Amino acid sequence: MAIQKLWKKGLIGALAISMLAACSDSSSGANEVNGDLTLEEITTKAKEEGTVNSVGMPDTWANWVETWEELGTEYSLKHKDTDMSSAEELAKFEAEKDDATADIGDVGIAFGPIAKDKGLTLPYKTSYWDEIPDWAKDDEGHWIVGYTGTISFLTDKNNVKDAPKSWEDLKNGDYTVSIGDALTANQAQFAILAAAMAFGGDESNIQPGIDFFAELAKQGRLQGDPSVANLEKGEIDVAILWDFNALGYRHQIDEDRFDVVIPKEGSVTSGYATIINKYAKNPHAAMLAREYILSDAGQENLAKGYARPIRDKVDLPQDVKDLLLPANMYNNAQPVKDQKKWEETTKQIPQLYQEQVLIHAK
Repeated sequence: MAIQKLWKKGLIGALAISMLAACSDSSSGANEVNGDLTLEEITTKAKEEGTVNSVGMPDTWANWVETWEELGTEYSLKHKDTDMSSAEELAKFEAEKDDATADIGDVGIAFGPIAKDKGLTLPYKTSYWDEIPDWAKDDEGHWIVGYTGTISFLTDKNNVKDAPKSWEDLKNGDYTVSIGDALTANQAQFAILAAAMAFGGDESNIQPGIDFFAELAKQGRLQGDPSVANLEKGEIDVAILWDFNALGYRHQIDEDRFDVVIPKEGSVTSGYATIINKYAKNPHAAMLAREYILSDAGQENLAKGYARPIRDKVDLPQDVKDLLLPANMYNNAQPVKDQKKWEETTKQIPQLYQEQVLIHAK
């Protein structure tokens, strides 16, 4: 019965799924999942495990709540999430190892290769492999992007008379700006890249972005954490966020109170990828979760949370399409052109931001 429901939801692209082996070093203590398993077999084992524990995939982020609820309804999987940054997720996987409390995580794309290089991931391709763009997946399935986001401005119109539409507007304003913790958070690091791109930089030269935020810090304008609570209290004038977060926060607080735009000079589009913990106590449940995330139903759930699906063949209902920003706002948004260079740059951001930006923060 469960498999029939999967077919109706578009979850099975092919019944037989190639399962890639986890680390074969038995001394590592990692869970080993070897051989070719059908989705039916994965589903059976996932039900036996009965639980999937995630990190960085809270209910309020990109509408994860519906996916977790549906996994519970369809497969009786209990779920618990601990929210944390991408860097913290990798640190948790590495620190806990055989005492793993997390099975699956959602990280910024730059952290996927890092997790693989550290030997922290269990590869699994899913039946939607051929529909995932090459830039959005690891060749062996160690990480796979599930949805994309583009850096945007969320402006509290109660505090700001003329909401900024561009980076130049933001630069010339007198209101406070928040990007969060650029030392660890993927979203904040991409905000720096987006600013760099707007002022002539790129993934290998983020100095223009560092300079931009350093100037805001010198003016005392770089403040606060762009959380829903702080936005609701009116403590943040302009938050620089992924579009799905900006739209989601606006919906949670007050649709009429906030303005959301993609800055007109340009912005950066990227993705978030699932990584399955090599040491997962519930590896099959994690695999089934990844499978569901990439299904038609899972992709629609993410779009309901304002995140753009990675699979372009998914036919979203019109009412779901209407939740997203107009397509013409994305005319000057672009993905990272050189992922390797960006991976190297992200390693430098914490020190650059600490030494050149936070030193001026008031």
